[in-house]
Amino acid sequence: MAIIVRLDRVMADRKMSLNELAAKVEMTNVNLSNLKTGKMKGVRFETMNSICKALHCQPSELFEYVEDEISVI
Repeated sequence: MAIIVRLDRVMADRKMSLNELAAKVEMTNVNLSNLKTGKMKGVRFETMNSICKALHCQPSELFEYVEDEISVI
């Protein structure tokens, strides 16, 4: 199981920089960058709410689930 973070794509579509988004959601650039690159292990609903509000998007635009491939022996 893998969750793919699409924050960079949504930010690009909205022409919003990391610094601008960080200021709008009152989050540090480092933490937002960690979320963007998938280095975070979790995200609070409050944070997702702020990001969705700032980017005018749905949570499904920010995250994608990709099922692991099953290897057959």
